Amino acid sequence: MKRPLVLVPLLLAAFLAGPGYAGQATVIQAENVRYAYAQVLRVTPVYQTLTATRTERRCDPSVVDDNSKLSRVVGAVKDALRRDPSESEQVSRCRQVPVVQEFHRPIAYDVDYTYRGGKYRSRLPEDPGNRLRIRVSIMPMPGGPQTR
Repeated sequence: MKRPLVLVPLLLAAFLAGPGYAGQATVIQAENVRYAYAQVLRVTPVYQTLTATRTERRCDPSVVDDNSKLSRVVGAVKDALRRDPSESEQVSRCRQVPVVQEFHRPIAYDVDYTYRGGKYRSRLPEDPGNRLRIRVSIMPMPGGPQTR
């Protein structure tokens, strides 16, 4: 019966000590970040080209000599034999033609800007205008002290 009572104080001591006392302490450093504004030098849009094809009805001009008596007679006979009297000679000379159109749309912007004497470039989804809000973060170089 004495054995279970001995384990209880040991387990309780290990629980109260927590993970920080296991030999190593973990240090979490707060991030050294601030926000500032940079001066925009140039904004260049980046375009995407889209191609669309549609069909269009194109009709050739009629090449009938209106002064010829024979052509007027032939035209009258053709009109009389047609099922639809509103259909004309020119309709039969029409065809569907593919027409290709290109559209350009901006998908991003290459932005050149300056901050504290340095020039930088970033690709952004929107045009920032004259000023660009930037995030400035400074961290020491890993590896210990450096000699000059």
